[in-house]
Amino acid sequence: MDNPIDLIASLGVVPVIAIEKASDAVPLADALLEGGLPVAEITFRTAAAADVLAAIRDARPELCIGAGTILDKDNLKRAVDSGARFGLAPGYDPDIVDAAKASGLPFCPGIMTPTDLTQATARGVRLAKFFPAGVAGGPKALSGIAAPFAHLGVRFIPTGGVTEGTIGEWLAIKQVVAVGGTWIAKTEDIREGRFAEIAKNAAGAVKAAREALEKRA
Repeated sequence: MDNPIDLIASLGVVPVIAIEKASDAVPLADALLEGGLPVAEITFRTAAAADVLAAIRDARPELCIGAGTILDKDNLKRAVDSGARFGLAPGYDPDIVDAAKASGLPFCPGIMTPTDLTQATARGVRLAKFFPAGVAGGPKALSGIAAPFAHLGVRFIPTGGVTEGTIGEWLAIKQVVAVGGTWIAKTEDIREGRFAEIAKNAAGAVKAAREALEKRA
């Protein structure tokens, strides 16, 4: 699929990853692909993020890579230059939304409240990251927040506190495109080289998301 958001929606889950060394980029990509998950959000929580994106872009172009935790325009540019095909942020910053639009990067800013979403939709945002999803009240909270905006066609990627066991609850909400999964490829698992475990987690997440999407259809 050419559109990364369509790919994410077809899978129902995207791994959210903080990776410390660019040398782990290709083994990480291979583990995700082995688990049937050809997408990854590489967060700018580490100094290696841009190098990781570039390494995966060059060595494993079949993995659709995006950049997360984009908090300023400098990291937005670095993400685009390194091959990111989509971007996300934990909060809403109109300047970054505008810059992403100008660069042509599909961008998903974070929201937590109806006020956040009011401001974002006024700027043209129609895909938002609900974050931190667990702390913010879970699926019931998102359903309540989303309801007054349904006529605008707003969709969501809840992230933060989502688990394999709760994927079904989130994807039962028709406005949810996919969930963000931090459990799939944990920093410590990457650091310790537990790529077989990451592949297993990816396969489990894909299976759970597929079953949830089939129920929703």
